[in-house]
Amino acid sequence: MAMSERRPTGNALGEADDAVRALDEGLRAHGIKLPSLGVDPVSCARVDPQPLVELGRCNLATARQLVDLLARCGK
Repeated sequence: MAMSERRPTGNALGEADDAVRALDEGLRAHGIKLPSLGVDPVSCARVDPQPLVELGRCNLATARQLVDLLARCGK
């Protein structure tokens, strides 16, 4: 692929950052913090990145908070 044929990457990365920020704010509004939440850097290493959101690890208490939140939203 020639340099001139490459699509701009800033939009996909910006959208991923926006999604992470919105998810973090939404979860924090319910008292939930995912400490490893972020954009997966490996998924951004391509010429045409396809960013993935890394939800990361959480402790059991946080997992229970997520389950409770999802249960409340489903009602």
